[in-house]
Amino acid sequence: MKNVSGVTLFTLSGLNFKMEHRITLFFLTLLWYLLIILGNVALIFAIIIDKQLHQPMYIFLCNLCISGLYGTVGFYPKFLLDLLSSHVISYAGCMLQGYVIHSSTCSDFSILALMAYDRYVAICRPLVYHSVMTKQRIFFFVLLSWFLPLFCMFMNTASLLGVRLCGLHIKKIYCVNYMIVILACSPPKANVVIAYFNILFYFGHFLFILWSYIHLVRICKSSNEKWRKFMQTCLPHLISLIVFSTAVLLDVLYMRFGSMDFSHNLFNFMAIEFLLIPPIVNPLVYGFSLTKIRNKILSLSHLKKKDAKCHPMTFHITVKP
Repeated sequence: MKNVSGVTLFTLSGLNFKMEHRITLFFLTLLWYLLIILGNVALIFAIIIDKQLHQPMYIFLCNLCISGLYGTVGFYPKFLLDLLSSHVISYAGCMLQGYVIHSSTCSDFSILALMAYDRYVAICRPLVYHSVMTKQRIFFFVLLSWFLPLFCMFMNTASLLGVRLCGLHIKKIYCVNYMIVILACSPPKANVVIAYFNILFYFGHFLFILWSYIHLVRICKSSNEKWRKFMQTCLPHLISLIVFSTAVLLDVLYMRFGSMDFSHNLFNFMAIEFLLIPPIVNPLVYGFSLTKIRNKILSLSHLKKKDAKCHPMTFHITVKP
């Protein structure tokens, strides 16, 4: 294969639709992206301004929404641009997009693991909850849930810098590091080691979350009060976890082991499912399920309506003598 390591542009698979269909998809995608932004920002804003929501569970939820917004920034603006133009991306842009999407996904897993740990301590060890989940420890946990994904993905991306490439076309609708590895004339050993370490590390997060919920279900079954608390605070988290994990798992498995005989449109949908569904499911599930957040959002909307009634538009008419 020809060495094209001096390339500055990659071509993406894109969508093979007519322009009128692309324009329709552009407006639908833009509307979906605006809904994602609105839902997550509303939840973040409600948690920040209400001191009663400055509790570990809501702080972790706030960071989960921030992580979701961070990940969508790496995909939607470029995708919207591609719908109206050619599907090309610079080498630096490709590396940056892959880094943002990967690190956001890993950060989601870290935050979901923190939320599982928080629920485990709150329900299984309620007497020591406040001594375990102190402000200093919460700050450290949140910092770690952002630092580790950013660092792990930085090492993964850095191991691909300067690699010799033997292709220009990325068989995906957006850039990911694995697709650049496929284009490499010889995959760098450092990247292979780091990639498998990251996969095992975050698979460990998933196993921890799974273990914590199995343990929670066993304990909560013995008490109606605990089961009610589990359904109120843990069920939204469990729904988020299932939706996110399923979407990510399908993308990873299809990307690495899927057959190219499948429909290209199916492949594109599998690739973006975790960027479409979880970012909008999280604010909807938590906003409607958690009573404190729902009441806060409703009170904010009620205040806006009240202000509008209290300050009607007035017209001043001056009569000239």
